[in-house]
Amino acid sequence: MESISRVWKFGNDIDTDLIIPARFLNVSDQNELAKKCFIDVKPDFAGSIQNGDVIIAGSNFGCGSSREHAPWSIKAAGIKVVIAKSFARIFYRNAFNIGLPILESMDAWELFEEGDQIEVDLSAGKIMNKANGKQTMANPIPDFMMNIIQAGGLVQYIKNKDRL
Repeated sequence: MESISRVWKFGNDIDTDLIIPARFLNVSDQNELAKKCFIDVKPDFAGSIQNGDVIIAGSNFGCGSSREHAPWSIKAAGIKVVIAKSFARIFYRNAFNIGLPILESMDAWELFEEGDQIEVDLSAGKIMNKANGKQTMANPIPDFMMNIIQAGGLVQYIKNKDRL
């Protein structure tokens, strides 16, 4: 199991403009993007994140445009994993490309309230609510995709492979 973290909860259809508004797309510094993550939805989000916190969301998380700024801002803010009922396909791919772990779980959203303590085992897909003891399973991240996450993203993974 990994360390215990705090839950930030979001609903369905959280689009990339809610994650990082378009007015910040000229920013390329990931630390600056982190400060603007969810600024229009939860203005205190970036300043309240504790490194290793977890986002739990409903269906279609990351819908909208294909901007990599969305997963960059989430990861740079200190979120260790995003768990949702489903992800927009382009967000799903972008998240792995930049090394942000994501898990799909149909049950997690109902098991947690914002602020609950959560324990997540990425390799097994186990998700536990430490507040009430309830747990569920997500599809674990396949080994080859875990290798990309552990490398810090696809670019670093490819660079590492070229060194072998």
